[in-house]
Amino acid sequence: MTKPKRHWGEIQARRVRERVGRLRFFGVPMDLGQDRRGVDMGPSAVRAAGLATKLQPLGLEIQDEGDVLVPSPEAREMGSHKAKFLAEIAEVCEELSLRVEASLDAGERPIVVGGDHSIAIGTVAGVSAHFKKRGQSIGLLWVDAHADMNTPDSSPSGNVHGMPLACCLGIGPEELTTIGGFEPKVDRDHVVLLGIRNLDDVERELVKKSGVHAFTMRDLDVRGMADVMEEALSLLCDGTAGFHVSFDVDGLDPSIAPGVGTPVRGGLTFREAHLLMEMISDSNKALSFEMTEINPILDQRNATAEVAVDLLLSGLGKRIL
Repeated sequence: MTKPKRHWGEIQARRVRERVGRLRFFGVPMDLGQDRRGVDMGPSAVRAAGLATKLQPLGLEIQDEGDVLVPSPEAREMGSHKAKFLAEIAEVCEELSLRVEASLDAGERPIVVGGDHSIAIGTVAGVSAHFKKRGQSIGLLWVDAHADMNTPDSSPSGNVHGMPLACCLGIGPEELTTIGGFEPKVDRDHVVLLGIRNLDDVERELVKKSGVHAFTMRDLDVRGMADVMEEALSLLCDGTAGFHVSFDVDGLDPSIAPGVGTPVRGGLTFREAHLLMEMISDSNKALSFEMTEINPILDQRNATAEVAVDLLLSGLGKRIL
């Protein structure tokens, strides 16, 4: 008796499932790190965009952990104008770090959705802590229109969502840099900042002095996404266990991602962003994913959350053929 032929989609789904493994979703409705309200609804918008359902054809299921509790800014004192709501942000990031670390310990791959980009302080701490216990380091791919490398002394606004990458490098308030009990969370040689196009003068110098590998939109214009990503993946994976992907949706052009608080024209196109995520999937080295700064209040029919979901699918193995 001849065995029935498997449909190509079934074979592809099995391969994706074996490579990706179990997924766990963490919503972090953080809106303490910036001044524009609405990003606290980002996790709900991604759920409404059908992430769980759209993963099923890939053979993937995702366990929704629910949302990390974030205090309302109206219920707390802002604190220092140099780093607003610092204590509250540190508390949330500490909790997120523990949850992400536990997820990785259980053999799962975390998918974290915010909320403003200050949540990355907790996510990166959790990923790094898991691999530190195994004597390994991680890389960090930071996709953003902004460098997020300000400190309380350099920030013109005092908004912590402009500081998380610096904190991951051990630069910034101790309450944030020492989450998990160690710093830095990543070595600057293994950090890639991609898509930046809007930096103030002080931050521009901070990036130059930091030692991270920064690829601006001009670099992408001149070299193309494929060439830049080949170099980026080499840097991220050299001597590491793999890398975390922290994707601020304002890295995309506002024409395809209007629902962000700090839109900057001239960002990644739809296909550039998908190629980036497809190459990440091809590398099989992405340890975890994070999407931040989705603001449904500023969006158009949930378009930005829809794009974020589509990009996550590409990063997890969805293919054209």
